[in-house]
This record gives sequence, C-alpha cells and structure tokens, in this order.
Amino acid sequence: MTSIGGAEMVDWKLAVATATRLVRPGPEIGRDAAREVVAELRRHAKTSEEHVRAFTRMTPPASEGGEHDTPVLIVDRAGWIKANVAGFRALLGPLLEKMSDRRANVPGGAVLGAVGGKVTGVELGMLLSFLASRVLGQYETFAPATRDLPGAAAGGRLLLVAPNIVHVERELDVDPHDFRLWVCLHEETHRTQFTAVPWLRDHIEGEIQAFLGETEVDPATLLERVREAAQSLAGGRPPQDEEGEGGRSIIDLVQTPAQREILGRLTAVMSLLEGHADYVMDGVGPSVVPSVTEIREKFQQRRATGAGRLDAALRKLLGLDAKLRQYRDGERFVRAVVDQVGMDGFNRVWTSPNTLPTKAEIAKPADWVARVHGKTES
Repeated sequence: MTSIGGAEMVDWKLAVATATRLVRPGPEIGRDAAREVVAELRRHAKTSEEHVRAFTRMTPPASEGGEHDTPVLIVDRAGWIKANVAGFRALLGPLLEKMSDRRANVPGGAVLGAVGGKVTGVELGMLLSFLASRVLGQYETFAPATRDLPGAAAGGRLLLVAPNIVHVERELDVDPHDFRLWVCLHEETHRTQFTAVPWLRDHIEGEIQAFLGETEVDPATLLERVREAAQSLAGGRPPQDEEGEGGRSIIDLVQTPAQREILGRLTAVMSLLEGHADYVMDGVGPSVVPSVTEIREKFQQRRATGAGRLDAALRKLLGLDAKLRQYRDGERFVRAVVDQVGMDGFNRVWTSPNTLPTKAEIAKPADWVARVHGKTES
C-alpha cells in the first residue's frame, strides 16, 4: 500500500504524462537516418560486449540460451521516462508506504494524499523532463518489466537514448560513428558489471532499502525538495539553504548515523562502477575508436562546464555534482589498483561485498590493495 483512501502518494501516471509533454523535442533527423542510428547502436552494443569482456576479463554466466538474458533497448526520451518512472516506483515503494502510513494518522491526511499525489506527480514529471534530454545511456537494474519496455527486473536491461546521443555528437562536433561506439563501451561495461557479478544487484538494492528504511523525514519535507527542483526549472534560479547559500541537495535529507554509514558505502560502490566504466572505455577506446582522444577531451569539458546556470543549480540539488566526482575518483582508484596488481588482481573487487572498496579506500587505493591482497605499495 502506498496510497491513502485510494490516492497514491505519487501519481505515477501523471508523472509520465507531464514529463512526456514537457520534454524537449529531440534533434531533427529524418526517418531513414533515425533507423540507421538505431541499427548502428545495436551493432555497437554487440561489438562493445565483446571488447569489454576481453579487456575486463569478466564473463557473465551463460543462461539456458547460451547468452546472458539482458536486452539492449534503443529508446527515445519518452521511453527513458517510462522506464525510470517504473524504476522509481519499484525502488521507492517501501519508503512511500511508510510515508503513507504516517500521513494516514494526520488529521486531513486523506485529502492531503489526494492533492499531494497529483502535485508530486507533476513535479516529478518536470524533473524527469529535464533529465530525459541529457542521459545518453543507462543500465537499468531495478525496474520491473513493462509492456512498453520488456525485460526482467532480475536481469536488467541496457537503455541507449538515441536522440540524446545524436544531440551530443552534433554539439561536440565529433565523428558520429566513433562517438556512438564510445558511448556503448561505457554503458556495456555497466551491463557486464551486473551480469558478471550476480550478487551485485541484490547488494545495492539491499543498501538502498536499508537507507530508505532509516528515513524519518516528514513527507512534506521530502516533497519540498522536489518542489524546489521543479521551481528552479521554471524560474532559473538555484534553491537557497537556510543561510542563503545556493544549492541544497536532496541527499542533504540524510539524518541518522546509520544513513550516513550506508550512504558512504553506496558512494564508494557507485564510484567504483562509474570509474571502472570510464577506465574500460579509455582502455578499449584507442584500439577501436580512432578519434577517441578528441571525443574524450571534448566530453570531459562538457561534463565539467555543464550547460549554464540552470543546469548547475539542478545538478547541485539532485546530487549530480557528486556523480561527476564519482567518475573522477573511481577512475583514479581503478587505474591505481590495476597499475599495482594487474587486471586479475583488481577483479578481486568483485568477489563479495566484503571486497568492495570503502569510501576511504576509493581515495587511497593502496589501502584496498593492502587489505585485500595483503601487500603494501613498494
């Protein structure tokens, strides 16, 4: 149950409808050209699978059909929105149930639920419309299967957002065929991480649910953070904290010592996953992507500068600045460990949750090597 008197805490259908209505149109491209982009991304995804497995020495266990059953889906912006709403709904279910029970005990809670669910649906839709025009690809780990986007939750699915890839390759003025392969290398690495390490998905979901289980935030406080993000979309100004400083993050809702501890572990594992994907992309790139140096340089500059004040405000509010640091810190960790103990030595990171690096070890890779390999840097 995540509703009060039949009204959901979040009107998910309204979120999808709002985001789909507000999302920016994709780049202009003819029907035949669009088909060619989709076909090329499918080919690159398959090619990337072979390159990533060979470079990382990570091989997913075969399914009954001889392949790991995780589909690659080429989607438009509306497709990405539908997939992510399904993911949010599945992942946030326990928290919303908890918040719903709390609101049910408040006088007038049923009315608040009916109104608040629609308000929150609109505001979530506004946020998703912003993000839907920026994400290039995503390994979707938690969403259930839907009629629009098939794929089992346990296996996951790789989404490649075709219009966004075309938009960025044009914006950067890089070779489109090279750029599409380069993006696929990064996203395929995430797919390989989760399919080759069967316990990883359940471990991360368990950490997230433990984090949400510790949440004691009043529903109005959480929804206020969403409202701030939506208002920044409309008004172009960064939200202010109590001291008048710009940019409170939704992550600032962390309250308890247990939450901070869990968040530290989640930050470490996300840094590992993102940094590993960047490391693999750079490692494979020079042999298969002729213009990789130009692409990497231009893309890094785009990551660092964003697209203006509004983007900066939303990145801060949503905690996306932390994600940018994860790419950098995680890649540095992976590179240092591989330099010291080789790829096979690094791959011991995937043995169990106990061999994942801590947040402190991400910053000091030699400490992880000492703990896991029992050797110190010479």
